[in-house]
Amino acid sequence: MGRFIALLRGINVGGQKKVPMTELRLMAEGMGLCDVRTLIASGNLLFDADEQASALEPMLERATAERFGFQVPVMVRSGEQWSACCAANPFPEESAKKPNLVMVSDGKQAPTEADVETLRRRASPNEKVEMGAGALWLWFGDGAGRSKLSMAALKGVWTTRNWRTALALRDMLKAPE
Repeated sequence: MGRFIALLRGINVGGQKKVPMTELRLMAEGMGLCDVRTLIASGNLLFDADEQASALEPMLERATAERFGFQVPVMVRSGEQWSACCAANPFPEESAKKPNLVMVSDGKQAPTEADVETLRRRASPNEKVEMGAGALWLWFGDGAGRSKLSMAALKGVWTTRNWRTALALRDMLKAPE
């Protein structure tokens, strides 16, 4: 049995696609997932399962659609993959000073150099974009609120978490409840 993290995209944002975390946990437990936990209401689910990540994604997407009545893209990563992703953070100094301005974007598809270049062309002088451990990393030096960096500029399905959330998830993967 392996430990996994599921990142649900676009739930509980602006009053849309409301998914209570208690209901999400109950849904996951009903699917037979074990030691199910959530972190904040932005769609972070941790659990143990026998299946592979590639099989868990469509299972969670179907279950979410059935339970909540709308489609939600889900990215599933093993605990090892998520830990490697966190270890690959290309912005350690920025993360130490302003962790809420460092973001990691994970996609249903692997990032490409073309994705990096697309975002870099949109970046302000105080923003950075890098690729590492199968994710895109963003530094919003002036804050994300007015930035022109947007995953919507890329093809595919992406979801983003800030550095604090990424670390909290990594630590939850290690620690028993």
